[in-house]
This record gives sequence, structure tokens and C-alpha cells, in this order.
Amino acid sequence: AREPYLRAAKRLIDACVRYEEDWGEADPDTRAAFLLGGAGIYAAATLVSQALGLPEWATSLGKFRELCEPCVPISFLECGSDELFVGRAGYLCAALLLKQKLGMEILTPTQIKSICQAVLESGKQYALRKRKPVPLMYSYYGTEYLGAAHGLSSILQMLLSYYEYLPPADQELVWQSVDFLMDQEQNCNWPPELGEMIERENELVHWCHGAPGIAYMFAKAYLVSKKPQYLDTCIRCGELTWQKGLLKKGPGICHGVAGSAYVFLLLYRLTGNSKYMYRAQRFAEFLFTEEFKAGSRALENVYSLFEGFSGTVCFLVDLLQPNQAEFPLFSIFV
Repeated sequence: AREPYLRAAKRLIDACVRYEEDWGEADPDTRAAFLLGGAGIYAAATLVSQALGLPEWATSLGKFRELCEPCVPISFLECGSDELFVGRAGYLCAALLLKQKLGMEILTPTQIKSICQAVLESGKQYALRKRKPVPLMYSYYGTEYLGAAHGLSSILQMLLSYYEYLPPADQELVWQSVDFLMDQEQNCNWPPELGEMIERENELVHWCHGAPGIAYMFAKAYLVSKKPQYLDTCIRCGELTWQKGLLKKGPGICHGVAGSAYVFLLLYRLTGNSKYMYRAQRFAEFLFTEEFKAGSRALENVYSLFEGFSGTVCFLVDLLQPNQAEFPLFSIFV
């Protein structure tokens, strides 16, 4: 039954590769982008070809590896070089995904260290220049985001994912930054950007901004350090999501119902508590109710992984295999 799905995936990714090879050079800003550019395309092409047993997967992997080089200069993007969608954190995330799926090292230790050093140096320089009360800070299009989509939490999550490659002094700076982020909590949630106060009527409880996405960074911090305060923080994120995570922005994983529900699958894997499976199932049921259909905004990108139904389907499939469930492309269990 896998074959037709993989063939369909191959047709889609081949079109993306052709587009990248025709137009990628024209937009160097997205060459190394994971979710919005070349790195993601070559990572997906590698996985699809490998799953089909096609030898061309090695060519795609080679093209992915070549994109390490543009990531190394500290300011390779004017908008902000470190975040998840277009920056270095995304490239590190893609390499992690490939390592997990292929069972092999993707980048050399020297390459990993060079990218991590660029992330660290960029964060140090920014925090110093802007006199921030945290050792590592970043901005994207001039905004100091905290959330998973563009902010501090996913950048720290990637540094924790490559923890053994960091010098001890830099490991300490990462922990100081993790603890600083923990201190920004406001009633079990986090504001979208540094220094903002959460207004109840405009509170964001999304994967992209707020507790449902920041939870993954604290989960990774717990797995690396085994310190219970990080798991406790993650659990608080889940409690808030249970109270406020039925969103009106659609079914998707970025700022929709499925994205919120993935927190429960994360907590189920971390704790084994069946309460979280119950909550994930209730959120899944809500997606099929008339209340949801009537109250949900119309989707602009219907098939998109993050905004549309593709990510929602990933969530529904993961409900069937909760012991392997993970937010798409964003594993903390590597």
C-alpha cells in the first residue's frame, strides 16, 4: 500500500527540485532554507528516493550537504540568519531529520561545529549589541520572537540537539538562555516577542507563538539534562493547551487545532500517561464537528503542511502510532 503514496510524493518532490534548480540561484536567501527553500526540498527528495530504493537519493543528499557552506557566515541573511523557517536552525533541524530517517551521520563534526558556532556567535553578538538580559538572543525581520516558528525557543532546541558538539562554556550559555526563557512565562504561556505582556483577549496559544511550540524546547532540555523543572514546564504548556488550544484558525499544525494537539502526543511519549492520549483524541474529534467547521477560518493554503490539511493528516496518522508520534520535521527524540 505504500508504493502509490511514495510515487505521488516522488512526482511532487521532482517538481519542487526542478523549480529549485531553475530558480534557486535567483533567490540565494532561500537556498539553505528548511521550510521555505532548497534545504527542505533536497531533504525531502532524499527521503522519498531512498524509500523507493532509487539510487538518486545520494545525489539529493549531496546537494543538501553543499548547503552547509552558505550557513556558516554569521549574517548570511538580512532578515535574521538563525531562525527555523529560513535560517541556520532549520538547516540543523533538516540534518537531524535525515540522520534519524537514514540512520547515518549527514554532516561531519567540523560542519556541525561550524554552524553551531555561527548560531552561538550570532546570538552573543546580538544580545551584547542590544544589551539584552540573556546571553543569546536573536531577531527575525527586526522582531525578537520567542516562539517555535521564528524565535529563540527553536534555536535553543537545535543547539540542545547538537549539545555534544558545543564547548562547555557555550553549553553553559545555552542553559542560561533556556532558564531565561523559562522565566518569561506568564500564566503558563509565553508572549510572541521578548518583553511583551500577554493580553488575555489577544493571547496566542499556537505552535508558532506560545506554549504549544515552546513545549518542545523544554522537552528537549529535559531529555538532555534530566532536570524535572523542564518536564514540569512542558506539562504546564500541555495544561494551558487543553484549556485554550481549540483554535479558530483552521486544522493545521502551525496555528491550528492539530498543532495544539501534538503537544499531548509529545507529553504521552515523555510520561506514558494515558490522560494525554485521551486529550489528543478529543482534539481530533473536534476537527470533525460542525462547531469546528462553522467557526474555523477559510484556509488560504489548503494542502500546506503547516497551514493546511497535510499536517492535520500527519497528526491523525500519528494518533494510530502514539509511541512513534512526533511533530512533523521537528523531532526531539534524536
